[in-house]
Amino acid sequence: MDQSGVAAQTQKSPWGSVVLAAPACSLTEVMSEQLARQLDEENQDFPVLPHPAADPEKGPDTESDLMLAQMLQMQFDREFDDQLRREERKFNGDSKVSISFENYRKVHPYEDSDSSEDEVDWQDTRHDPYRAVKPQTAPRRGFSGKGKNITTKHDEDACGRKNTARMDNFAPEVHVGDGLGMDLKLSNQVFNSLKQHCYSEQRRSARLHEKKEHSTAEQAVDPRTRLLMYKMVNSGVLENINGCISTGKESVVFHADGGSLEEQPVPEEVVLKVFKTTLNEFKNRDRYIKDDYRFKERFSKLNPRKVIRLWAEKEMHNLARMKKAGIPCPDVVLLKKHILVMSFIGKDHVPAPKIKDVALGSEEAAEAYRQVLQLMQRLYQDCSLVHADLSEYNMLWYQGKVWLIDVSQSVEPTHPHGLEFLFRDCRNVATFFQKRGVSEALSVYDLFNAVTGLNIPVSADDDAHFLAEIVAMEKRNEDHVQKRGKKTFPVMSEDGDPPLDPDSDD
Repeated sequence: MDQSGVAAQTQKSPWGSVVLAAPACSLTEVMSEQLARQLDEENQDFPVLPHPAADPEKGPDTESDLMLAQMLQMQFDREFDDQLRREERKFNGDSKVSISFENYRKVHPYEDSDSSEDEVDWQDTRHDPYRAVKPQTAPRRGFSGKGKNITTKHDEDACGRKNTARMDNFAPEVHVGDGLGMDLKLSNQVFNSLKQHCYSEQRRSARLHEKKEHSTAEQAVDPRTRLLMYKMVNSGVLENINGCISTGKESVVFHADGGSLEEQPVPEEVVLKVFKTTLNEFKNRDRYIKDDYRFKERFSKLNPRKVIRLWAEKEMHNLARMKKAGIPCPDVVLLKKHILVMSFIGKDHVPAPKIKDVALGSEEAAEAYRQVLQLMQRLYQDCSLVHADLSEYNMLWYQGKVWLIDVSQSVEPTHPHGLEFLFRDCRNVATFFQKRGVSEALSVYDLFNAVTGLNIPVSADDDAHFLAEIVAMEKRNEDHVQKRGKKTFPVMSEDGDPPLDPDSDD
């Protein structure tokens, strides 16, 4: 080392001159200093760029540690919110009731203005500026203020605001609008009227829904009826139910494949006659059953829904009478509440056609008329029944014979209107076969006398006179029935009816 360097390291001191030792320097530090000088010299060859803070388009200042930390934290929060959103969608799926993870997401104050549409849905709705503000109500203690400025909960303005706030408790289907966000004052009278109206509307909608759920509509069944049909399949009475083959004002008919029963064999093909539980399409059915002495006592004690079961039971007993007299009709297999299982008239899932849909020749039409006349006589004399709805719609043509169906409304001749129903049947039969060109078809009056054997005189085809005679005869029959006393129809019939428990739920 030269003299100048030694002199520089020598300092004057009151205690004399002191020679400072040179600090130790490692090879790494020497190399770093040389590298730093080299890099500094290279950087001087490039132009000096302006500071990023001077140009707002270049982005925020990244030299500040706080700003870098905030930017990194904001990016982390966005990634966390995206993951949380995916977890929420996966958890809720397609459910109508969803669970929100909004309370767990990160709401960072430094939101980027260029957010996507998905991020808009994640905006903080807890402080929604457009949310309706509920009017202020009275405190829970019932009054506010002191002295002369005291305001009780019975104050008109306070009650009005409280009623407005209580509108939020109405049913969701009641649209209250944006009245909650206004300084609206509803009087007690108006609020009570609105509340009663909402309550009435809720009850009405509930009744409509219940009526729809518990009614047997056309080509459809209610859940209770469907459950009964499933029980028949599960118990082995039916193999399967194929579908609807006929609909009417009182019932829906389904085709099914028969199974087995312990008491009696089940045909291979059967029909299920499901009586409709709604009385809208057949409101006058009461007149066919309430005056029938067989069901008079039981009818007065039943509600309208159980009347349908009684209606099905009535057809079962009428069919049993007809089958005992040898009249072609379906065989009764089983009765479950308002479902009647009968044999199927037809073959290979094809039902027998109605007589109105069959193109009968002159000889076949005459033969069909003679069969119908004999069936009406046997039904009246041997079975003591009047069909009460006999027409070309309730007569089937199968295997060269006329089959009678739909006898649920059939009554006995002693019914207060039994002879009137018979006269109407005779009119329908005579009109149909006369239109078909059957020469031996009797007139309405002659057919009525041939069936009943009453020989009521006919004067120039006068319907009024003939009906007056029928009404007078019905009056005498009604008086005679009343003198004989009341009759009841036993549940277990001596006609060989199938077993029946009308009030059983099984």
